[in-house]
Formats: sequence, C-alpha cells, structure tokens
Amino acid sequence: MSGLKRKDYEAELEPLKLELVAMARWVQHTGQRVVVIFEGRDTAGKGGAINAIADTLSPRQCRIAALPKPSERETTQWYFQRYAAHLPAAGEITLFDRSWYNRAGVEKVMGFAKPAQVKAFLGQTPLFEKLLVDDGILLFKYWLTCDQAMQEKRFAERLEDPLKRWKLSAIDVKARERYADYTRAREAMLEATHTPHAPWTLVDFNDQRRGRLTLIRDLLDRLPDTHVPPDGVSLPPLEGKPQKERFGILKPLAPYPID
Repeated sequence: MSGLKRKDYEAELEPLKLELVAMARWVQHTGQRVVVIFEGRDTAGKGGAINAIADTLSPRQCRIAALPKPSERETTQWYFQRYAAHLPAAGEITLFDRSWYNRAGVEKVMGFAKPAQVKAFLGQTPLFEKLLVDDGILLFKYWLTCDQAMQEKRFAERLEDPLKRWKLSAIDVKARERYADYTRAREAMLEATHTPHAPWTLVDFNDQRRGRLTLIRDLLDRLPDTHVPPDGVSLPPLEGKPQKERFGILKPLAPYPID
C-alpha cells in the first residue's frame, strides 16, 4: 500500500478534526475523563499522532503527558504514582506519550528494570487499570507498529535532518539492535494486560499519515454519541468603526523582512 499524499491526508483529516472538537465539547459538557495511551516502536509516530489530536483541541482541556526519566526520589515511589498525578479531572483529556507501560517495554528490554519488577508490573497493571475504569475513566490504549526497514529509514532521516536530530538519542541507537526483543516484550505485555476492561488496539504506522487517520477514526468510533450543541455565543455588531492599534510606551518589532 503506497503512502498517503499530504493533500489527501489533510482532506481526510479535516472532517475528523470537526468530530474531535465535538468530542471535546461532549467531554466537557458531561464531565467525562478520557485517557489515551500511545505506545509503540521508536520512530513509529507517537508524537505526530498525538499532535494530530491535541493541535485541534484546547490545551486547557487536552493535556499531553510526556514524562522524563524518573528522578531519584520518584524511583522510590509506588511505580504508578507519578503517572497517576497526570490523570484527568472532570471534562479533561490526557494523552500519554508513553506511559506506565515503559516498564514492560524499554525498561525491560534495555535492562532498566529487574525481571521481578517487570513481573510485578504485569500482574498489577490490570488491577490498576480496573480501578481507573471502575471510577469512570474512559481508557484507550494504542500500540503503534512499524517494520524494522521503515524504522531504519526513519532513524536515518533523524540523523540527517537538523530539525529531527533531537529525536535521536543514545538509547535509540542501542535499542535499534533489539527489534526482536521489543516484539517479544510487546507480546508478553499484551498477554498480561489486554483485558476486557482495558483492551489494546494495534495500529499499522508504516504509513504515518494513514496510521493517524486510522487511530483517530477508531477512537471516535469507540465513544458514545458525542453530539452536544455548541454554546450559544454570538458576536453583536461593534459600536462605531473598528479601532486601530495605538502605541505609547513601546512599539512592535519591525516586520520580518521578505525579499
């Protein structure tokens, strides 16, 4: 299947944006709490998928949780504690750019967690997620897939492109040799945590644009009827002519020069 062209992608994305806005209005109106987890291969396109959703919505309502490496203090806490702090309140949406599933993925494969810690995590996670769902949180878990050849192509692009170079870390360089190990870790994770109350959904991201559309469509389809009429805001006519900006203490910068 050939890659989706940008113009075709944008044409397909536009109506989904309208549905996302309607979904966010419904979440706010009903006081729902929505959590969407994005996990997957390095370079699969988690950030692009998250931005395709978040860029359409208010940052006051839709928040991205992309947690850094835990601090020394956080390593002594209950494992789920720092993630729980980012769960949404009523009317909010949290998009996790990686999540507590770090323990079943990179921490396991790269040896950052002991086997006993990983085993405990896989046993505790269904219980933790059951608590979230039973409390009314709408939880969606997506794992983004891509073949190793595509992953290598994207790694090379990151290395060569100054605007993407920051995405390539020393951990990524080491992890690229562990593709099969990540596959085994994923399958063990799915076996333990793909539950009726918190199922996983895998999405093919070899074509990132098509993958974003697939993910967003699935997310919207799994929500109930989200139609809520827009707020009755209107713009009455101004009294008099529109005013121009006037400056006293400071003036704006000179416009950016374009030849």
